[in-house]
Amino acid sequence: MSENAPHIYLIRHARPIINRSGLFSKAAAAQYIQDYNVAEVEEIIEKSEHLPMDRIKKVFCSTLPRAKATAKMLFGEGVELIEDATFREFENRIWGLPLGKFPLIWWQVTSRALWLLGLNQKDIESFKQAKARAAQAAQHLATEAEAHGLAVLVAHGFLNEFVKRALRRQGWKVLRDGGRGYVGVTQLGK
Repeated sequence: MSENAPHIYLIRHARPIINRSGLFSKAAAAQYIQDYNVAEVEEIIEKSEHLPMDRIKKVFCSTLPRAKATAKMLFGEGVELIEDATFREFENRIWGLPLGKFPLIWWQVTSRALWLLGLNQKDIESFKQAKARAAQAAQHLATEAEAHGLAVLVAHGFLNEFVKRALRRQGWKVLRDGGRGYVGVTQLGK
């Protein structure tokens, strides 16, 4: 793959500053989701060596505060930041009976698994709709990269994973998989 080939960089936001320890009731778990969506993020100490910082003039990002804050920390004020709701995280709604308290991960995994199965999508985007939105986001990034040689997105774990899958179906190759860790950078090339 040549140096001049188009590239896409998918970056997950930095770690939100929010307490997730202890046991949560259903209501507390639902409140956690709301708080997570507006939480500030930890300062990024080390920027990825895999990003071509000198070439990045425009960055796409989710409209959620954690993605915007991460993009600003990584790229500074000199970069054009394009916020777009297409890049927001897949929605999650806490499911379960309001009985007892459990670790937050129990509420999240149970709720997400049921959502993936189509059983927990009342009043939120369905999994099918979310996958279609991720495919739309992938096409937008591919068009940008093919026109300008580069596209950079700062978004979220689930969204980035499904954008990556959609890009692979379009013939993009994963050159570096940053996983779903905080500030993980996945690089794709054509």
